[in-house]
Amino acid sequence: MAQTHSKADTTAPADPAQHEDEIAYLAKRHRISPAIVREIIRRLGSADRSAVEREIKKGQARR
Repeated sequence: MAQTHSKADTTAPADPAQHEDEIAYLAKRHRISPAIVREIIRRLGSADRSAVEREIKKGQARR
């Protein structure tokens, strides 16, 4: 019998206002628009701050 592991939905925290505050913080810290931060979170499937910051740094290194 095969077990399936489903990924937990980490993009929707208990408090949506806290989620938006986190997006605004990351956008201001890295001087990018909040829309870019939302797109990175959507693409990663995770709102983990360290993972999002790694992706932002990768993108900035390409410039």
